[in-house]
Amino acid sequence: MLGEVGRVHGLKGWLKLISFTSPIENILEYSRFHAVLGGRAQELELDDHNRQNKALLVHFRGYDDPETARLLTGTELAIANENLPQLVSGEFYWHQLEGLKVINQHDQLFGRVSHLLETGANDVLVIRADSESIDDRERLIPYLMDSVIRTIDLENGTIRVNWEAEYLG
Repeated sequence: MLGEVGRVHGLKGWLKLISFTSPIENILEYSRFHAVLGGRAQELELDDHNRQNKALLVHFRGYDDPETARLLTGTELAIANENLPQLVSGEFYWHQLEGLKVINQHDQLFGRVSHLLETGANDVLVIRADSESIDDRERLIPYLMDSVIRTIDLENGTIRVNWEAEYLG
């Protein structure tokens, strides 16, 4: 998910846009978004945008008044994976890491990546235990390549970490 539609702004169907990209303007590189409206998958086309202070204001084609635009409030915006920019070797999108098994240097399975947190200093993997885990603890493991994160194997669905089972976090 790249962002979420916020509240209506003005009388011509403009809306605030909550961007989950970094920097927030990166979401404006896309003009077509996948969304679910009224339980149905739908494509939304961004036809105009502005910056107002720290907020992004957007307009979607066909949503030209406040009443119609209000139908989009709270809608999550995504794009097809094939439209994402190619990454260099060793880089990953967060959604690629979610669901991967996390195993430490002693072959102890901690669980699976639930999601990631952006903390400022470094990103953090949130690991939720499952039926195969060594215990039922949720773990927060810093996403520090080479020092903590040893390998990421998308094909086998694993992340190998240098992290002791008794570490808090």
